Amino acid sequence: MDIVKTFIECEALLEGHFILSSGLHSNRYLQCAKVLQYPLLAEQLGALLAEKFKDEAPQVIVGPAMGGIIIAQEVGRALKTRTIFSEREKGLMTLRRGFSIGRGERVLVVEDVITTGGSAKEVAEMLKERGAEVVGLGSIIDRSGGKAEFPAPFRSLAAVAVETYDPADCPMCAEGTVAEKPGSKTIQ
Repeated sequence: MDIVKTFIECEALLEGHFILSSGLHSNRYLQCAKVLQYPLLAEQLGALLAEKFKDEAPQVIVGPAMGGIIIAQEVGRALKTRTIFSEREKGLMTLRRGFSIGRGERVLVVEDVITTGGSAKEVAEMLKERGAEVVGLGSIIDRSGGKAEFPAPFRSLAAVAVETYDPADCPMCAEGTVAEKPGSKTIQ
């Protein structure tokens, strides 16, 4: 499966002027939801990502809300593993809805796209504080340019080069184009 081609065919690789979850600006945006809306594609992507972590033998898959929920579920399905999600409460990632992690449980954190890795790292830290062993972090797309660092092995299905800019140095802002924010995460 050609991951980037799939994103293009699903009109999920957008071109323009975008505000990312991190607050940075970019000329490209990956809208994973447009790919994951197709259950067969979601299942295939989940199976491919699960294959990259089967040797870590995770007991629980955790997807940060919102972007990680669908792909985490599909990774969990492929690995026949319990799958839960984290979400923000008072600005911090936590487990809600009765979800829990047992001490020593082997956990894989799964995201749709990694840019800075901030949410995935925050979830990994929260899980460690609860006594879990984070055995890996995975994503469909790595758009960090190799800059994201994690406390456990990180693997993705594809890397996509995307330029990012501080809003003060954004050439598209300098040209006067209006930035869109297509993602779901509130900028902090």
